[in-house]
Amino acid sequence: NVGGRRIKGPELCAPFASMGFSEPASFRASGNVVFDAPRKPAESRIEQQLGNELGYEVGVFLRGPAQLAELAALEPFEDGAKYHVMFLKVLPSPAKQRDVLALGTEEDRLAFGQRELLWRPRGRMIESDLDLKAVSKLIGLNTMRTNGTVEQIAAKYFGG
Repeated sequence: NVGGRRIKGPELCAPFASMGFSEPASFRASGNVVFDAPRKPAESRIEQQLGNELGYEVGVFLRGPAQLAELAALEPFEDGAKYHVMFLKVLPSPAKQRDVLALGTEEDRLAFGQRELLWRPRGRMIESDLDLKAVSKLIGLNTMRTNGTVEQIAAKYFGG
């Protein structure tokens, strides 16, 4: 529900049901959908179906239960620090990763996960000096959630 578009949970879940996924459920109004599938589906298939049914392009960043549980358990920065998880399609090249990390400061710490960029701003996100446009240009298509949201999804749906 960003970029001027608003969609309610049932409307967001409908394409997942039409693709044959079981028990699609949206988590809050955050664009997160949890569903059961017999095997890992292709992100491109889901993107295409969402685009067809919703009428606009939607980036999809799939993570399975084990991957989400790992993310929820991470403590990449000092104990208890809140941070943001930027979900990526793929990790950027090592050279681009170095360029991204060079944008970080003591006030805006950055670290890479398996297919994520983790960002710990010292204060509120809006107060940060991190050039998010430069970061996005280097990492490619991404979507961001707080680590608290990741932890809540893991706890609610996967007992994490």
